[in-house]
Amino acid sequence: MQNFNGTYHSGLVLLSVFVAMMASYTAITLTGRVAETRGRASVLWLAGGALAMGCGIWSMHFIGMLAFTLPIRMNYDIGVTLQSLLVAIGVSAFALCIVTRATVGRVHYLIGGVLMGLGICGMHYIGMHAMYVSPAIAYDPVGVAASVLIAIVAATVALWLAFTLRAGNSLLAHIKKVGAAAIMGLAIVLMHYTGMEAARFDAGSVCTSTGGVNGNWLAVLVAVAALSLMTIALLLSVVDSRLAARTATLVNSLRHANRQLHHLALHDGLTRLPNRSLLEDRIRQAIHGAERSGKRFALMFLDLDRFKTINDSLGHHYGDKLLQAVAARLTQCLRVNDTVARLGGDEFVVLLSEAGSPTVVAGVAQKMLDTIAMPLDVDGQIQSVSASIGISMYPDDGTSLRELMSNADSAMYHAKKVGRANHQFFAPEMNAAAGARLALEHALRQALENQEFELHYQPKVDVASGDVVAMEALLRWCCPQRGLVPPNDFISVTEEIGLIIPLGAWVLREACRQNRAWQLAGMAHLRMAVNLSACQFRQKDLPEFVAGVLAETGMDASCLELEVTESVVMHNPAEAAQILDRLHAQGIHISVDDFGTGYSSLSYLKQFRLDTLKIDRSFVRDISSDADDAAIVRSVIALAHSLRLQVIAEGVETDEQLDYLRELGCDQYQGYLRSKPLPAAQFEAMLRAGAAGAIGPLLKVVGR
Repeated sequence: MQNFNGTYHSGLVLLSVFVAMMASYTAITLTGRVAETRGRASVLWLAGGALAMGCGIWSMHFIGMLAFTLPIRMNYDIGVTLQSLLVAIGVSAFALCIVTRATVGRVHYLIGGVLMGLGICGMHYIGMHAMYVSPAIAYDPVGVAASVLIAIVAATVALWLAFTLRAGNSLLAHIKKVGAAAIMGLAIVLMHYTGMEAARFDAGSVCTSTGGVNGNWLAVLVAVAALSLMTIALLLSVVDSRLAARTATLVNSLRHANRQLHHLALHDGLTRLPNRSLLEDRIRQAIHGAERSGKRFALMFLDLDRFKTINDSLGHHYGDKLLQAVAARLTQCLRVNDTVARLGGDEFVVLLSEAGSPTVVAGVAQKMLDTIAMPLDVDGQIQSVSASIGISMYPDDGTSLRELMSNADSAMYHAKKVGRANHQFFAPEMNAAAGARLALEHALRQALENQEFELHYQPKVDVASGDVVAMEALLRWCCPQRGLVPPNDFISVTEEIGLIIPLGAWVLREACRQNRAWQLAGMAHLRMAVNLSACQFRQKDLPEFVAGVLAETGMDASCLELEVTESVVMHNPAEAAQILDRLHAQGIHISVDDFGTGYSSLSYLKQFRLDTLKIDRSFVRDISSDADDAAIVRSVIALAHSLRLQVIAEGVETDEQLDYLRELGCDQYQGYLRSKPLPAAQFEAMLRAGAAGAIGPLLKVVGR
């Protein structure tokens, strides 16, 4: 290439193009780091970026100048050369300040492009001035104007590209940056060589500088220095970017963890529903809102009926899944601005905002009851549950959080008391009932610790001979304040508060201990019948527990009879059959209590290892006067005998009932006709009196 009387070194030209592209890529990359950082770090990146970018642009121009050779020896003034470098660094700092703004408009691009283009031209022509030649360099005005125009356009485009591509670290983003750097580099090169073409050197020009730097080796030195500086800057940018990305990841993780902790602090871990803290906050907000607007809202306490039985019998894992299913159904019943929360266990609370009239609230409560009552598939097992709901209304039933929650709780207990599976609105008299219920729960817990429970015994009598052939242990509570409390008044409460398991274990152990004590005292080996609750029967280790009690008390298994209700064994027939088989294999007598009140079909019972059916007292009461009851009892006895099962009738109180049972072929009876349940001492006295001949040969050894 020849410019009048000068030539270009092709290698240095290519090097200048490469340096220009590297400078452009460095500018785009460092723009992102300056924009992403804040404070002192941003200032440092701006200074470092301006230095690296300015040195890169200046190096390209200087190498381009060094690539131009004349027949004469050329030296460059160091002072003027350094001035052009400072201009390049200043222009770069100005460009970075523009493109690292949050937003850049067209006016900013235009003004910035003009100023930056003029700055680049100033750098170029100051650098040309470092060449001391005589006569002085002349310039073509058209060429100079073209170089200025190219510089302004290139600067404007460079600003736009740098701002547009400053974000993003993906592979596609880097490809775009490389392409943009190539375009920007070629534009800068075009400006430089257009400016060089505008320079006119006289054929007789001579170098007038006696000092300065020789250009033969300076081009390579400048290129290496500039490339090294830009490479270091890029590497630092990459490292810092990755550190920033890791820091951002850690910050995001911490922020996510904080959100999770905040969520866990306000929500139930099992159902993901709001917990007590969040519920109370929303109730307070509802109270404040209602005070301003005068509107009403409702608070509902919901408790699942007999959940304790399900949880104890089928396991806590099953109970947890059941609670999750119920929570999902409750959520579906409510509006978005309503709140359903879980306080713990099987207790849920619903805040019904802007409830309106009690009729509307009652409709929502019934909808929830109906939805919960629909069969649930939990772990492949169909489960049906019901719930009791207590309702308090603001402001009728309280104006404070504590009043509303306490009154809704009282109404819920009243709903359970009147039959469960219903909803009840609060009434002032319910507080007394709720207080009595809490007192009863506390007293029952104390009763087990203070050994206030005792067993009474009722004989089982052979219908044909009149002999006592067995006895049943019946639980009584001797409360210091309440006196003798019948089981109907407290058994259901012990089930709800989880006391039935330890209480039932005590009953079995005490009954076996007492029977063995009578045997060791010389009395006949009678069979002792003990009732098993649903919770006890559904314990996985029931057979092992019973075997342990027999071993502990020393009583023979043939002297123990376990009574289970028909509904208990039919809850899960397959599992019940396995448990009954394991109990029967030990030699324990098995009886189905209250037969006829459940499924009332012997066909269901053929799969179970049973010995006795006990006909419920409701069929025996009117057996001599009600033809339907008589027909039922006759059928049960006939079918039971066909299955080689014995039949015992309970609740026999009159001779007419006994005569009819004898006529139907009933095997045994139990009731007040022979004896009411008696404390151990009185029952023993009755048996000894019978053994002495007062009432004939009552005792009969049945341990076969």
